[in-house]
Amino acid sequence: MQNKTQVILINITGCILFLALPLLFAPPSSRIFVELKSPPTVKEIIAYSLLIVYFYLNFFVLIPKYYFSQRYSIFAGFTIVCFFIITLTPNLVMGVQAHRPPAFQQFGAGPGMPPDSFYMRDFGNHASQPVMPPPPDRGEDSFLSISTISHHLFLFLGVFFFSLLLKINIRWKKAEEDKLNTELSYLKLQVNPHFLFNTLNSIYALALEQSENTATAVVKLSAMMRYVLTDAGKEMIALEKDIAYITSFVDLQQLRFGNTLPLTYAINGDIAHRQIAPLILIPFIENAFKHGVNAEEASTIVINITVDAGILHLMVQNNKVFVQLPEEERTGVGIANARNRLKLLYPGKHSLLITDAEKVFTVSLKLHLS
Repeated sequence: MQNKTQVILINITGCILFLALPLLFAPPSSRIFVELKSPPTVKEIIAYSLLIVYFYLNFFVLIPKYYFSQRYSIFAGFTIVCFFIITLTPNLVMGVQAHRPPAFQQFGAGPGMPPDSFYMRDFGNHASQPVMPPPPDRGEDSFLSISTISHHLFLFLGVFFFSLLLKINIRWKKAEEDKLNTELSYLKLQVNPHFLFNTLNSIYALALEQSENTATAVVKLSAMMRYVLTDAGKEMIALEKDIAYITSFVDLQQLRFGNTLPLTYAINGDIAHRQIAPLILIPFIENAFKHGVNAEEASTIVINITVDAGILHLMVQNNKVFVQLPEEERTGVGIANARNRLKLLYPGKHSLLITDAEKVFTVSLKLHLS
């Protein structure tokens, strides 16, 4: 709403400043209201008003409908017609006499001026001699002079190219935004589905054992799926919701592995009233469980999330153990997607350090929250 109001105010201000140009370039006069009634100034204001109408017509109708659809001949025809309308209309409205420049009207027989005979005086028997001859006719009283056409052509081309370049720039930005949204949607869809299948298998195993944790696991998985389907599609989400999703994920992993996995999971700082891109943290945590758990080896996972002064610090560490994974899960898609989403959503507002040591894999992320 605020952006729309700003755009409207910018357009109104631009139109007012554009209409003020005839007064700025008018001959110096201390009487602004007299200048506003001057026929040449009125003609210029009419022409400038028509140029404003043409700008919005070209911007909202002609360029999208004909230029972008490559119907160039129709677009050119409308452009030529608009130019002649803008050039001819002020003369048709005000008449030919109104086109006489103010500097010339002081010599002519305009309203309130003496007749041409004033400039002819009788000197006895001599022929009448002109005392102050009127200025030579340079064609300014013609219906359309060369100077008028050139002036209007210059203004018309300026408005034409400005509206065209502005529309092309906006369309390019919209295309980039659509491309970004498409890419982000694609990256979200690539959230590793192996977790869902593994969790369902774990719940199935709990059900076979008639474990009391079965209902809890189903509730947590249901809450996670609801988050993915309803909230994860938003541009930003409350940090509390995203961390609740992570907590449910960790709890389900603990139900899956039981006491065989030493796990440290801690959240520190004030996470209320903060926004974050959904599913931006989970790939790093999911990666630790995918590559850091083996019942026959020392498997330790540490997850720390700290929020301090609007900056989120995530540290995920896991022992590197041998894990037999399907081929499609060995490519590190989750980490790669997380990198790409961070670049797209938090340019210049994050730092990511991944340390791949011989026995330990560590992820350290610093993220500026909104």
